[in-house]
Amino acid sequence: MSNSRNVPVVDISDLTVDFQTQRGDVRALRNVDLTIPQNKTVGVVGESGCGKTTAAKTICNILKATAPGVVEEGEIIFHTENGPVNLLPLGRAAMRTYRSDIQMIFQDPFASLNPRMTVREIIERPLIVHTKQTRKQRRQVVDSLLDRVGLQPSYATRFPHDFSGGHRQRIGIARALSVKPKLIVADEPVSALDVSVQSQVINLLQDLQSEFGIAYLFVAHD
Repeated sequence: MSNSRNVPVVDISDLTVDFQTQRGDVRALRNVDLTIPQNKTVGVVGESGCGKTTAAKTICNILKATAPGVVEEGEIIFHTENGPVNLLPLGRAAMRTYRSDIQMIFQDPFASLNPRMTVREIIERPLIVHTKQTRKQRRQVVDSLLDRVGLQPSYATRFPHDFSGGHRQRIGIARALSVKPKLIVADEPVSALDVSVQSQVINLLQDLQSEFGIAYLFVAHD
């Protein structure tokens, strides 16, 4: 019997994605094979327009919701405690079972946070959806996460527009961490940040990986 620690988080095989347009089908990905080990970082690097974000959204199973008519083929095998599951054909309801295990950090920290929600509401939302924690327990988790990503718990009552890009990305990281995922897909998480802040965020992600044993798929053009 193989050691479960050696089983990867996700195995991707023959992943192909086509977008249907008025001018015909556009192939965004062709026969992509990728394995993401536990507690490791896999980098996907390429120039703009080569399909990196398409791959990231497909792995998280959110592309279908944002691109109606998209055609996805291949397999995205997510290894669970109950055995492997192909995530690619799952609809929204079926995917909910695995959503907490695969979270995403988006490229644009200004667009990825709801401006009408406080920081507490943003980080707390996944806990409301995916856990049965009480309000008091959720509050404790949010305060702990803010502290862990280098933000003061008192920031919880403020809104995203009160923060810099670097701080907003830290809020996005805290949101992704809230449900203790096995895999975080980071879609160019520092490209929109000042150079002086980029290294801080990358170091933070590395520290969190060491502490929580998260696997990363890190998408970048650099």
